[in-house]
Amino acid sequence: MYDNICKFLAEEFPSDLATWLLGEPIVLTKLSPKELSVEPLRTDSLILLQSPELLLHTEFQTLPRVEIPLRMADYRLRGYRRYPEKQMRQIVIYLKQTQSPLVYQNTFTLPNFYYQFEVIRLWEQPTEPFLEAPGLLPFAALTQTQEKATVLREVARRVETIEETRMQSNIAASASILAGLVLEEDLIRQVLRRDIMEESVIYQSLRREALEEGLQQGLQQGREEGREEGLQQGIQQVAYSLLRSGMTVEQVAGFTGLSLETLERLQQLPDRERPNNEVSDNERPDNER
Repeated sequence: MYDNICKFLAEEFPSDLATWLLGEPIVLTKLSPKELSVEPLRTDSLILLQSPELLLHTEFQTLPRVEIPLRMADYRLRGYRRYPEKQMRQIVIYLKQTQSPLVYQNTFTLPNFYYQFEVIRLWEQPTEPFLEAPGLLPFAALTQTQEKATVLREVARRVETIEETRMQSNIAASASILAGLVLEEDLIRQVLRRDIMEESVIYQSLRREALEEGLQQGLQQGREEGREEGLQQGIQQVAYSLLRSGMTVEQVAGFTGLSLETLERLQQLPDRERPNNEVSDNERPDNER
């Protein structure tokens, strides 16, 4: 979910991204991974943008993964093979603070082979630049500040000043979801207006994905327990995962159609009683995520 939000922001506001990462508002356009003979997985966080002189490859990661250095080296070689005349900047951007040493790893080495890429840890970045550009506002609460709630309130104030309705709703929804990585849902719900967020393409897209996932899981469960019961179990399982990811009860209610009472009950369930009793990402060691 967070990868999709970051992809959307990078593709919707490439000039803001370029100003932050490259130091100037270079005009960038989306590059299909197929241009590099890359077929990313559905969960792949690969973002490729290009200008006539440059390829920009960014990967937003909520948690570190051991395969990141190999991926970056692989994409660099693919980029050179396809566009040998272009420079290539490769940047891994970590969203959520962690003690894992993997977030400091920026090289890939083999005997007689060495490659280095860039790493940005958002919690070490100054806040102010993220308040100056619409496409960066959703990341502001993740930056180097002890007053994250205050920063989110400032984000909300600046979102209110955006005149274009579609942009306003998309930025508000993105900020709400990303803030869930560092702030409690009650606070986020108080600060950011739900009526604005519900108009965003992000909100609608996540709702469709949640419903589709719930339907598929419910149908599978339904083969064993009966269709209607299985469908409800699947939807509740998706809802539980969304709640654990930091989304508010109201947001999940809008995505799944479940009542607030049901969602509040799910929210209070201990891990051992969660739907389907699956192991969550937060319970896996860093080197297995």
